[in-house]
Amino acid sequence: MSFTLLKQEGRARRGRFETVHGTIETPVFMNVATVAAIKGAVSTDDLREIGCQIVLSNTYHLHLRPGDALVRELGGLHKFFSWDGPILTDSGGFQVFSLAKLRKIREEGVYFNSHLDGRAIFMGPEESMRIQSNLGSTIAMAFDECVENPAEYSYAKEAADRTYRWLVRCKAEMARLNSLPGTVNPNQMLWGINQGCTFDDLRAEHMKKIAELDLDGYAIGGLAVGEPAEVMYHIIEVVEPLMPADRPRYLMGVGTPVNILEAVYRGVDFFDCVMPSRNARHGTLFTWDGKLNITNERYMYDTGPISEKCGCPACRRYSRAYIRHLFKAKEMLAMRLCVMHNLYFYNELMKKIREALDLGEFERFYRHYREVLGESDV
Repeated sequence: MSFTLLKQEGRARRGRFETVHGTIETPVFMNVATVAAIKGAVSTDDLREIGCQIVLSNTYHLHLRPGDALVRELGGLHKFFSWDGPILTDSGGFQVFSLAKLRKIREEGVYFNSHLDGRAIFMGPEESMRIQSNLGSTIAMAFDECVENPAEYSYAKEAADRTYRWLVRCKAEMARLNSLPGTVNPNQMLWGINQGCTFDDLRAEHMKKIAELDLDGYAIGGLAVGEPAEVMYHIIEVVEPLMPADRPRYLMGVGTPVNILEAVYRGVDFFDCVMPSRNARHGTLFTWDGKLNITNERYMYDTGPISEKCGCPACRRYSRAYIRHLFKAKEMLAMRLCVMHNLYFYNELMKKIREALDLGEFERFYRHYREVLGESDV
């Protein structure tokens, strides 16, 4: 397992990440399969067709249902939902803080109630690692404390320090689990998460400390949670020079096509976001000319595809008028076709970014599409 930096243009990086479940060409977008499924009736066969390289699944949700012990018993997450490529599982930290109505944060971990049935649950670094080990994902994320922005400086520092201590415990537990006989994936990798809210000094200090732990990869967490995009870009610029150049870099939960372009420009390799599938289920579609809402009346008689520039299954066969009709008729096929379109677009965006980097033309690509992709009502 290794990350190779193939080329760099400015801060933008073109890389290749070798894993036990396959090779990932970067920059890359991770398609979000929260509960081992893409919302919108998209199968793993569909994911292969639309160019998906890696999927992301959720530790918290899978722990609650169907249960990580069951997934382990059935051979691990790859076998469970018939995906043989790389999988990243997040740690559950964000969901604990965003979904749990009642929670108590202690040094040992977090006590909270399930958002499904209210039952009491405890999750700490060791528990998160054990759940992810049962799932057998390619990459496991460290358990961290997510803090809402804006935050008080004192609490942001306290949470970042606690996240570091939890990361040390995650590393030790991951090493122990990987050494056990019968472990689903004894080559499971651990990525650490940089925290510190929107405070430059906290972000920089935290990044320096976690870089010393020599992890398999590093993420920037706690962004894209309501702060202005310019603040997010600034934090990336603060943290990026301190991130190990020979390890993958992941900006968690981001984002729009323009967000991704801007972050690649600043040196990020991995992305994930529920936006393309969520927006698609409501009829908002991304194209190379900007966004459109397929439910608008203007598309009632439109016999053209969602986009003439797109080669996705929906655009190859169906008209805007037909897909609009499916939404109005409340047919599930509407969501399926649109989710496939948006995910195809995101995977194609990353492919074109990689091609531009290979050709030394990323600066031109970036300057052009940062304007175009933000447009709507095409």
